[in-house]
Amino acid sequence: MPATTQPHRPRGRRTAALLAATVSLATAGALAAALPADAHGDPGGHGHRPSRYQDVQLLSFNDLHGNLEPPSGSSGRVTELQADGTTKTIDAGGVEYLATHLRDARKGNPYSITAAGGDMVGASPLISGLFHDEPTIEALNKLDLDVTSVGNHEFDEGAKELARLQNGGCHPTEGCYTDKKFKGADFPYLAANVLDEKTKKPILKPYWVWKKNGVKVGFIGVTLEGTPGIVSADGVKGLQFKDEVETINKYAKELQKQGVKSIVALIHEGGFPASASYNYDCDASGGGSGISGPIVDIAKNVTPAVDALVTGHTHNAYVCTIDDPSGKPRMVTSAASFGRLYTDTTLTYDRWTGDIARTAVKSANHVVTRDVPKAADLTSLISKWNTLAAPIGNRAIGYISADVGNTGTESPMGDLIADAQLAYGKKLDPETDLALMNPGGVRAGLTYKAAGAEGDGVVTYAEGFTVQPFANTVNLQDFTGAQVIQVLKEQVSGTNAAAPKVLQPSSGLTYTLDLTKTGADRVVTASIRLNGSAIDPAATYRVATNSFLAGGGDGFTTLGQGTGDLVGTDDLAALADYLTANSSATGPLVPPAANRINIVR
Repeated sequence: MPATTQPHRPRGRRTAALLAATVSLATAGALAAALPADAHGDPGGHGHRPSRYQDVQLLSFNDLHGNLEPPSGSSGRVTELQADGTTKTIDAGGVEYLATHLRDARKGNPYSITAAGGDMVGASPLISGLFHDEPTIEALNKLDLDVTSVGNHEFDEGAKELARLQNGGCHPTEGCYTDKKFKGADFPYLAANVLDEKTKKPILKPYWVWKKNGVKVGFIGVTLEGTPGIVSADGVKGLQFKDEVETINKYAKELQKQGVKSIVALIHEGGFPASASYNYDCDASGGGSGISGPIVDIAKNVTPAVDALVTGHTHNAYVCTIDDPSGKPRMVTSAASFGRLYTDTTLTYDRWTGDIARTAVKSANHVVTRDVPKAADLTSLISKWNTLAAPIGNRAIGYISADVGNTGTESPMGDLIADAQLAYGKKLDPETDLALMNPGGVRAGLTYKAAGAEGDGVVTYAEGFTVQPFANTVNLQDFTGAQVIQVLKEQVSGTNAAAPKVLQPSSGLTYTLDLTKTGADRVVTASIRLNGSAIDPAATYRVATNSFLAGGGDGFTTLGQGTGDLVGTDDLAALADYLTANSSATGPLVPPAANRINIVR
């Protein structure tokens, strides 16, 4: 089973309720072949005739999710494979450091482009999410981002809000947050496969062309076709999401007709590498052999006219070569998430043909280490928005005795959220029996070590917001026991068969998940117990979930069939209430043991 990733949740609208060198050499992938001796002449154009071959630097990253400050806990680390086969972890991320690394990387590279693979915003920490991600757009402008594809999270608040992030203007209901009007993104968002249902045309530009001294590189941007299944219905209302491969191939032809033969696809869909280490050799035993997942089939079918694929969505790190339809290797990259890595790819442009010399493409992921000077302009930006957020974010909502992690098939943080929703559900209706939490909605864990002046073990509202930034409501529904069993089986069957989405269970719900089996059989029906008793298929159970799951999100169609609906409060409010009621400075909450699911591997 692939490692659990967290790209799959829309951000809601909590804001209205709240406001009235360094580690450098990394994964190295190269399609190496010698070029003519006169390949590289005068890249700066200082009066000499340009050489035939011109190296173009492509810097890329993906899935920033508004992480302007260094992420905490495991979200702020990467794993590095050492020469002796051991691994070590490195603290990474934070846009103050990312800016420095990108600016240093650009030095000596006059032909440099910076691109991104989507999910720049959405599921963001308080400093950005509280302000509808205007701070992140401002930060990306300062990072000199040239172009990005949309991701599924760009649709968390709908197409109109995405258009505002692109074009500028103050928020339609909350107005301007500062004395200056929000100017929007300096870079284009590309949405080639996202169409308006009425006009059948892309809602944003499908492609963009970078030009300098006769060198032209086209970029086509798409998000995963399955975006409607992982975003709230309101966010994608009136939109159609088309096949990624068909769309890229269509616009590659259009670019070629315009004389643009060097093409890069920015794809918000990704894969699962065989190793969690960012510098793992994906091609160790053959091109692309170390990666699986949706991006593999996409890469194998995208037209050979596309020279490289910058991907994302799965929050993994890889630099791989995967054969295109003609059987030639092509670079496919991803830089993990949260600004912890960036990818540096060299595209060698042939001025005679106008195309990329693919045999010369090389690429590597680099760590955004925190041992470099902070970029002063980004520090100033963070300070400005933190000052505005502080009155809300610094409030203590609870106390913990140790880190509450969010990794693993079942996580302590997931269990804690489920427990909080069960407790809240019982306040609404004492007949509430259990709660289930989708793993993609658990965006972070809670860290014991203080991030600021609050003190070790103190959980602030800002930290809670980072864990649950979506503003879902806690909903109660009635299901038969047979439906409850079916819900558990949908974790590992249907659309979730290949990449299971294991729901986080509240206290009292236990069962065995046998990963040696396939499909729905992986949930051992006879093992399912609620407070020690077998689930009665004919009985009625009151179940608490968030509103995303209650609508059948993440492939849980049965959860969309409940009856007796009761809509409660904001899910973060439920977590905050639970922490406040069950912890104190002298009696901090002990993290759940995450032993409710017996996992057989």
